[in-house]
Amino acid sequence: MKKIALAVTFASILSTNVQADALGIYLGGQVWDNQASGVFGESSSQIDFNLADKKQNSFFLAFEHPLPIIPNIKIASTSLETEGETTLANDFEFEGETFREGSMVNADFNISYVDYTLYYELFDNDLLSFDFGLTGRDFDGDITVAATVNLDSGPVTQSGTLEVTEIVPMLYVATNVGLPLTGLNLYAQGNFLSFDSHTLYDYEVGVSYELIDNLAVDVNINAGYRAVKLELEDLSDLYTNIEFDGVFLGTTIHF
Repeated sequence: MKKIALAVTFASILSTNVQADALGIYLGGQVWDNQASGVFGESSSQIDFNLADKKQNSFFLAFEHPLPIIPNIKIASTSLETEGETTLANDFEFEGETFREGSMVNADFNISYVDYTLYYELFDNDLLSFDFGLTGRDFDGDITVAATVNLDSGPVTQSGTLEVTEIVPMLYVATNVGLPLTGLNLYAQGNFLSFDSHTLYDYEVGVSYELIDNLAVDVNINAGYRAVKLELEDLSDLYTNIEFDGVFLGTTIHF
């Protein structure tokens, strides 16, 4: 929440110090109905917790200007929340706790990230646009694994929680193709990284429709498919190979 508040404050400062005809402001958000699959754990072992499908929310704020050297700015926030459970086929260690073979364990996966992107518009017109830049993806969240152990004195809850706080650089690209006389646009955008032991991507492809288009404000409705992959080795001691993917519905407002 502190990071989101900082982003909003930064937006307010910019919008009050730059003339409206020199700055484009974009606000957007989406509801993403995704499926989660994969494994996570520590270096010694990762297991499949049969992660549940969830609806996620994300939003973004972007500033574009006519200055050729200074990059444009985009700030986006995404939450990935899911949970699952499984019966252990072998002992499983997580954050100093050893969960024994045969135990029913629950997992609570709660990772969010804020993307800080600097990008340039290589093309920008009604028929074709192409953006290229760099993103700093700021991960923040935690993962908890828990189980109930029956002792002679009664049931006891055993749990381990791993906190994840890390910034990862990624490549950013986006393109938009307008379909003349239809009000429709085809678009794709994403962040990508394949370096060392990490492979991450976060992309979406979709179609947008111009619901409102005038001098004061533009409003677009967006729909499409989005996928996020987190193949991580030792990101704040976290090891994962998880993918979230599914359809989304959103809107973009341009002032």
